[in-house]
Amino acid sequence: MNTKHCLGIAFAVLLPFGAAQGAASTPQKEVVASKDAPAAVGPYSQAIRSGGMVFLAGQIPIDPKTGQANTGTIEEQTAQVFENLKAVLAAAGMTLDNVVSTTVYVKDLNDFAKLNAVYATYFKDKPPARATVQVQRLPKDAAVEISAIAVH
Repeated sequence: MNTKHCLGIAFAVLLPFGAAQGAASTPQKEVVASKDAPAAVGPYSQAIRSGGMVFLAGQIPIDPKTGQANTGTIEEQTAQVFENLKAVLAAAGMTLDNVVSTTVYVKDLNDFAKLNAVYATYFKDKPPARATVQVQRLPKDAAVEISAIAVH
């Protein structure tokens, strides 16, 4: 086959693909914040919207009204984390139904069944993909932290 002919086909196929993907533009990035969720405790945002996706920072069980960490049972801490996630999602015009993926960080996997029981009450239909990992320590000595990705 003629080399010049092959290069012409590759160029014709790749150029429209690259143009359709917006290869020359950078993605839009918008900060999402809620006063009904704890303020960031470092140089990060509660969430970032990019296109139709929202990337939520990990939430720990901090009561946004008091600013204090919930040191109750794993069930109470998990419920507080979900209330915080819901508040950030609401600021983005979304709900837990928009969540497609979560990452759960837990200090003790022996608490997994209790954590999972609470988790299941927040995702009754079509639960998101999930990864769960045990970690040695979390900010504010929380027992659980959950981050999420949501789509419109």
